[in-house]
Amino acid sequence: MSENIRLSAVKFGADGLVPVVTQESRSGDVLMVAYANREALDRTLSTGLAHYFSRSRGRLWQKGETSGHVQRISEVRLDCDGDAVLYRVEQTGTACHTGTRTCFSTVLGGEAGQRVSGDGAQEDPGGHLLSRLAHTLASRAVDKPEGSYTAELLAGGVGKASQKVGEEAVEVVVAANSEDDERLASEAADLLYHLLVLLQARDVPLDAVWKELERREKRQE
Repeated sequence: MSENIRLSAVKFGADGLVPVVTQESRSGDVLMVAYANREALDRTLSTGLAHYFSRSRGRLWQKGETSGHVQRISEVRLDCDGDAVLYRVEQTGTACHTGTRTCFSTVLGGEAGQRVSGDGAQEDPGGHLLSRLAHTLASRAVDKPEGSYTAELLAGGVGKASQKVGEEAVEVVVAANSEDDERLASEAADLLYHLLVLLQARDVPLDAVWKELERREKRQE
């Protein structure tokens, strides 16, 4: 299918632009929102690198053209009404010009949408539940709060964390063969938690696991 035929389904606005939501392909995290015109979409599809149109500068631009933080396209999707586009990308470096991993580092809250964080910005822990849990575990490793089970496990090092993973794995097997679904789900949650603690103890980021799973997925294609 030619690029022109594919782009004919896109409903550009009166200004010739369409909003683009950019999502990290591995974690599913939303990295940024920008705009693209027909040429930007055409270049994105033909080069495999994310291109956008800058409304403030009035020109086409490639993400990472100066910073080197390029976005390699995994997939481009069109929404059901044809008036918004999704880029799924492999992000190199950070996505935001401020140096944060995503552009969504300002936390809003309250009925009037007040800023909750003191300075209005903090690193986004990610949208995936496991990513947020890994972020919390990393904080425990640094802060070492008194009475924290996680901090106690991490203080025991890789040996202690490994032992707990082994124990929890056995409990999952037992639950799978002799207990109800709720119990199995509970034991599986315990295993995932302790596995993340072990990764933290070894300083292996969760993203390394996502990358390996992604590599295996591609191998099956």
